[in-house]
Amino acid sequence: MKIALIGATGFVGGAVLNELLTRGEAVTVILRNPSKLTINSEKLHVVKADAVNAEELAEAVKGYDVVISAYNAGWTNPNFYEDFLNGSKAIQEGVKKAGVKRLLVIGGAGSLYVKEGVQLVDTPEFPDDWKTGAKAARDYLNVLKEEKDLDWTFLSPAPEMHQGLPRERKGTYRTGTDYPVADENGRAWITVDDLAVAIVDETINPKHLKQRFTVGY
Repeated sequence: MKIALIGATGFVGGAVLNELLTRGEAVTVILRNPSKLTINSEKLHVVKADAVNAEELAEAVKGYDVVISAYNAGWTNPNFYEDFLNGSKAIQEGVKKAGVKRLLVIGGAGSLYVKEGVQLVDTPEFPDDWKTGAKAARDYLNVLKEEKDLDWTFLSPAPEMHQGLPRERKGTYRTGTDYPVADENGRAWITVDDLAVAIVDETINPKHLKQRFTVGY
């Protein structure tokens, strides 16, 4: 399988890259600045390109089987909403231009529902610092739902999945669709390492084509 990864130097993208390489998968990473990548592997190929330039991306991923996007517009970016939405649309367009059939997008948890008609991002408890990003990811999910040509998948992590959690790969998780997956204590969480396990599992053995799904312990 020819796999291309966008966002390999980020928190989630880095975990995905590590999981792919650990499993012996060959992967190509698309980076504007390849010098930011510190991992070396004979299974790793680096392509210098701007992923949010549809033409550049199309050229970079032509002939690939699947593109995984862990694109993030930068949490401190004052134009995060517009940049994330426009960048995600450009990635989608570039993948289509390249003739790649599958696009797997790692989005946010904010669009998960806490009850019918109420999404997590719209609850009073949702952290203000994350709202812009969560709304951008939610709106992009709605764009993806209208996509007819690609076999897309959108993965929402558990609501509690952040850099403050200890790094641990259990290799297990449970899946859901539009509602968070909670453990026996009512906690909806997962480490970034097991989120990466779920992403790679879906990449290799797709079960959620043209769907959003979520994971948790």
